[in-house]
Amino acid sequence: MIEVDVAAQRLILRDGRGEPAMEARISTARKGVGERLGSERTPRGLHVIRAKIGAGLPANAVLVSRRPTGEIYSPHLRAAYPERDWILTRILWLSGLEPGKNRLGNVDTMRRYIYIHGCPDDDPVGVPGSRGCVKMRNHDMIKLFDLVSPGTRVLIKA
Repeated sequence: MIEVDVAAQRLILRDGRGEPAMEARISTARKGVGERLGSERTPRGLHVIRAKIGAGLPANAVLVSRRPTGEIYSPHLRAAYPERDWILTRILWLSGLEPGKNRLGNVDTMRRYIYIHGCPDDDPVGVPGSRGCVKMRNHDMIKLFDLVSPGTRVLIKA
């Protein structure tokens, strides 16, 4: 199971015995927590990894609409596209497991395209700053991606 601690801005992957197998600093939504469609907030509650996207891509590979663009992130690329929400390296696409809280209707995590994903090295982690997703350093994202599978539970707690 993955635990996302919004207050601490930490992600912990626990092994089958409940022991930490990996820990990383993260960045959740700058607007705080919330489940509503369009809120740009990080959804709380129990989720599952519905899909893993980006296996084998190089670190800093740019993804748009869950597809690699062929670009590799650089400060020069950021300057050329300052409004882009940088999703890099790998994506773990989340789906809510709690109907009415984070699944179905206007609170559906998967329909909101909420991911755990890599981010530029110059983006701060350890402080809120995303548009709803859980961002982490690319080397941590690659490690986490390789340790989990679709169906892995993700608990996001405030």
